[in-house]
Amino acid sequence: SIHIVALGNEGDAFHQDSRPSGLIRAYLGRSPLVSGDESSLLLSASGAAARPVFTEYQASAFGNVKLVVHDCPVWDIFDSDWYTSRNLIGGADIIVIKYNVNDKFSFHEVKDNYIPVIKRALNSVPVIIAAVGTRQNEELPCTCPLCTSDRGSCVSTTEGIQLAKELGATYLELHSLDDFYIGKYFGGVLEYFMIQALNQKTSEKMKRRKMSNSFHGIRPPQLEQPEKMPVLKAEASHYNADLNNLLLCCQCVDVVFHSPDLEAVAEAHKIVLCAVSHVFMLLFSVKSPADIQDSSIIQTTQDLFTINRDPAFPGASQESPGNPPLRVIVKDAFFCSCLADILRFIYSGAFQWEELEEDVRKKLKDSGDVSNVIEKVKCILKTPGKFNCLRNCKTYQARKPLWFYNTSLKFFLNKPMLADVVFEIQGATVPAHRAILVARCEVMAAMFNGNYMEAKSVLIPVYGVSKETFLSFLEYLYTDSCCPAGIFQAMCLLICAEMYQVSRLQHICELFIITQLQSMPSRELASMNLDIVDLLKKAKFHHSDCLSTWLLHFIATNYLIFSQKPEFQDLSVEERSFVEKHRWPSTMYLKQLAEYRKYIHSRKCRCLVM
Repeated sequence: SIHIVALGNEGDAFHQDSRPSGLIRAYLGRSPLVSGDESSLLLSASGAAARPVFTEYQASAFGNVKLVVHDCPVWDIFDSDWYTSRNLIGGADIIVIKYNVNDKFSFHEVKDNYIPVIKRALNSVPVIIAAVGTRQNEELPCTCPLCTSDRGSCVSTTEGIQLAKELGATYLELHSLDDFYIGKYFGGVLEYFMIQALNQKTSEKMKRRKMSNSFHGIRPPQLEQPEKMPVLKAEASHYNADLNNLLLCCQCVDVVFHSPDLEAVAEAHKIVLCAVSHVFMLLFSVKSPADIQDSSIIQTTQDLFTINRDPAFPGASQESPGNPPLRVIVKDAFFCSCLADILRFIYSGAFQWEELEEDVRKKLKDSGDVSNVIEKVKCILKTPGKFNCLRNCKTYQARKPLWFYNTSLKFFLNKPMLADVVFEIQGATVPAHRAILVARCEVMAAMFNGNYMEAKSVLIPVYGVSKETFLSFLEYLYTDSCCPAGIFQAMCLLICAEMYQVSRLQHICELFIITQLQSMPSRELASMNLDIVDLLKKAKFHHSDCLSTWLLHFIATNYLIFSQKPEFQDLSVEERSFVEKHRWPSTMYLKQLAEYRKYIHSRKCRCLVM
C-alpha cells in the first residue's frame, strides 16, 4: 500500500466557487492508473461538517496496490491535534504541499508557522510542492518604491522554489486543474514517487525474507507489536460561542448604549468591544489619540458616540450606585437601529459579513443607508495605519474567525486596564475581567453571580495553585490556547482546570503530556527524574480518566524500563495486575528468548539475528 498526505488549500480565496473539486480529487478521478468509481473514492471525513480536519480517499493503483490519501486542507490540525498530525506525517510515503498562487497571506503563514514543524517530522520522505492557479498580475511589476508594497499580491515562482529548496522538495506550477496539468504533469511526478516507494518497500520485504530463509534450525522467537495505545480526541473549541452567550445572558454588563432620544438600546462589555476595536479603546480611554495616531478612527469615534455621565439621566436612579454601567449615546439613528445586530456580529467573531449585511438590510430598506452602516462597521474594526477594504476584511475574517479575539484579548491579560476583579495568589496580585471569566468558566460564573462573598468582593484570594499556573489558566480563558513549559507545569495546569471544571483545557493538558512522553526515546525515559507513577495517581485523583488509562498502557508498553524504578512498587494491586497482563515484551517472549539463547550457546554457533 501507498500512503499519501496532502496538506494545504489550493482554492482561491476570492474565486472559490469556480473550482468545484481540488487537486487530489481531480487526480484520483482522472488518472488511468487509479481505479475506483466516484462514490467509492470518498471514504470518510473527520471533524466538524463545516470544516473537516481531513478527508480520506481509498483507491487501487497499478492494478492491485492499495492507495490511501489523506487530504488536509486546514492547517489548524497542527495547532489543535498534535497526536493526529504527527502520525499523519510520520506514516506518509509521499507528502504533497499545495497552495494557491493568489493567496500570499496563507503562503507566508504556512511557511513561517507550519513548514518548520513538517521539516522536523520529515524522514527521507519525498515532498511535492504544487503551486495552483494563474497569477492575477502576470505583467512585469514596476520597480519604483511606491509600487513595491503592491507587488506582493501573488506568490512568485522564486518564493515557491525557495520553499522547495528548504524542504528538498520537487516544485510544480499547475496553472489549471485540466487533463494536461493533472494527468501528465502532476500525475507523472506523483506516480514516479509512487513507483519509487513501491520499489523501496519491495526491496525491504525481500531483505527480510532472505534473512529469515538463511537460518536453519530453531528460529528466534517473534516479538509481537505492543498493544495500541488509547487514542485521545481533542474537544472542539467553543470560544466564539462562549462570547456570544455572554452577550445573550447580559451578565457583568458595564456599558449601555442609548439612542439619540435617550432610550436604552443594547448592553455590552467594554473588554470585548475594546478587544476588537480601537474606536472603543479611544471611547473608553484605554488608549489616547496620541497612542492611536489615526485621524479616521478618531473622527469615527467622535461622529458615532458620546458618553453621558449626567446623574440626572433618565433611569439613573434605578442603577447600582456603586459602579453603574457607562452610558453611551449613539448619535447615528440608522446605526443605532442596527446596533443589536452589529453587537451580535462582533461577539460571534466578526467574520460573518454576509449575515450582517442581510440583517441590516432587513432593518433598513434603502441600499444607501445599508452601505453607510456597513462602512461604519468597517471603520470600527479598522486597524490604525492600514487602508480599510471590505474585501480584505471579509477574506481575513472568513479565513480565521476563531483568531479574531484571541490575540486581542491577550493584550488585556494580567493588565489593570478595565479590570474589575483582582486575584491574590502567593502574595502577588493578578488583575482580571469578570466578563471574560464568566463567559469562559461556569464555576466562576456561579461564583460571581451567586450568593457568594466573591460576587461583591474585588479582591479574591486563590489557594492551591501557583501564580504561574493560574496565569496560564487565565491565558487559556482569554486566548483559547496555552503552551505549558513542560510535563510538570502541564499537570499543574490540568489540576487547576479540574478545580474550575474547564474540560477542554484538561484535554489540552492531557494531549500535551502524552505527546511529550511519546517523543522521549527509551534512554531518556530510563534516566528522567519524573515519577510516572505519581503522575498516574494525580491523573486518577483529579478525574482525568483518559490520561490515567493511557499512562497505565504506557507503563505496560515500557515495562522493562519502569519495572526497574523504585516508584514501580507504589502501583496498587489492580494497577500492577493490569500492567503485568499487558506488559511488553511479554513473559512468554522473554522465556522463549532465554531458551533460544541457551540453544545457540549449546551449539556453539553464531546467531545471525542477534
